Amino acid sequence: MAAISWEEPYCAEGNNCFRIGTDSEGNAYIAVAGQEDQPLTDTREALRNLILEIKAGKADHLL
Repeated sequence: MAAISWEEPYCAEGNNCFRIGTDSEGNAYIAVAGQEDQPLTDTREALRNLILEIKAGKADHLL
């Protein structure tokens, strides 16, 4: 497994903090801050699409 380069945590007010990371093999990762040893893994394109859909409000019904 390639080394993951993690971004600074993203923390919404009153919510858990999440971290996004990438590796040199083109994979993307998202994890709860402090639990980076258990990330969700997919391609960078898939993570990009997930973030765009969330920003577009398509996951609001999950909140």
